[in-house]
Amino acid sequence: MFLHSITAFGGPQGHMGMMMNTFVHKRKDLTEEELLEYNGFCQFLPGASSTQTLTLIGYKRGGLSLAILTLIIWIIPASVIMGALSFLIDYMDDKSLPQGIFLFVQPMAIGFIVYSTFRIFGIAVHNTITQVIMAVATAVTFLAFKTPWVFPGLILVAGIATNFSDRRIPQKGVPPKQIKWGNMLIFLAVLGTAGYLSETATRQNWPNRKPFNLFEMTFRNGSLVFGGGDVLMPLMYEQYVTRPETKQVQKSGREVLKMDKKDFLTGSGIVRAIPGPVFSIGAFTGGMLLADLGPGLQLLGCVIGTIGIFLPSALLVLFFFPVWHNLKKYAVIFRSLEGINAAVVGIMAGATCYLIKDNFLFPLLEGKMVGFMELGVVIATFLLLNSHRIPAPFIVLGSLLLGWLVQSF
Repeated sequence: MFLHSITAFGGPQGHMGMMMNTFVHKRKDLTEEELLEYNGFCQFLPGASSTQTLTLIGYKRGGLSLAILTLIIWIIPASVIMGALSFLIDYMDDKSLPQGIFLFVQPMAIGFIVYSTFRIFGIAVHNTITQVIMAVATAVTFLAFKTPWVFPGLILVAGIATNFSDRRIPQKGVPPKQIKWGNMLIFLAVLGTAGYLSETATRQNWPNRKPFNLFEMTFRNGSLVFGGGDVLMPLMYEQYVTRPETKQVQKSGREVLKMDKKDFLTGSGIVRAIPGPVFSIGAFTGGMLLADLGPGLQLLGCVIGTIGIFLPSALLVLFFFPVWHNLKKYAVIFRSLEGINAAVVGIMAGATCYLIKDNFLFPLLEGKMVGFMELGVVIATFLLLNSHRIPAPFIVLGSLLLGWLVQSF
């Protein structure tokens, strides 16, 4: 697992191929059918699908203890790298780094989201109802991007909408009469306690309230994300970059966690160049959000960000897997997923439009060369990813080199 964690480039799609090669063909820890079933099951859950699949492989081989050890080994290398980046980024303008090296990382990161939207569109949008859901989700996301509950609201409504008809996915057989949901109480208790402590810390102005706020935000993000890291990025961007600048937040006078958009997009681009889970972005954002409190609390922020973003994935997959065979008998689960997937595509499309507007649309409209170059990087990133000829880490390195060359000459 450690060797896999330091060589697994390419995001969830690349991870799946490497899992098949390492754990099925070489080690024979499980069969191809089992791996595909695990991956399919994890697509039903919010969180990091690759992380959940690997956790289940450990669970199959050695029960709960090996599952937890597998999870820890998988997330540590990438999280350490991204946590370290939160310290390094303060020295981006220092002479020790090539000037302008991060100039095109932000549009490159947007290009990754564009490609992911295109890829998932071909899988999730295939009939009238999913087309309507995607169109509505795109418009609502773009227009209400600053509203904190727009993402979970769209997912909930979409899951309900596709259950009004049973023609596409009829109920087959008789579903079980009862499923034991007791294990979910732990997950809900953690979510509720985190929310209560975060709100109490903010209202009572606790001196060290930011770590409580950070854990609640990262745990909530990890609990609501359907579609993996590519959906997590827009969700975090809204939470940490856009929302703190809204009139509602500024009028309330609350001191909320916030990040500079340049720093956030730089981190979301760099995470593509390293092996391991994309959700390791949580270590970077955690460190950046507490950076103003000193190195000690910044390091704590990296740890909190890592635990908060991965803990929901682990809890959900380990709680739901024992009842998976019963859940598969409910057609309502599959109907809901149809709508949720379509909404995810719309959310990503709307978020992409908003990110383009928020980052380089105005320089583009004003005819500035930098705007055209940034748009060109977005398009080039999409085309290179779609060609499947150049691995993602090389695209990241190319954008760093391009930024240095443009700034130098």
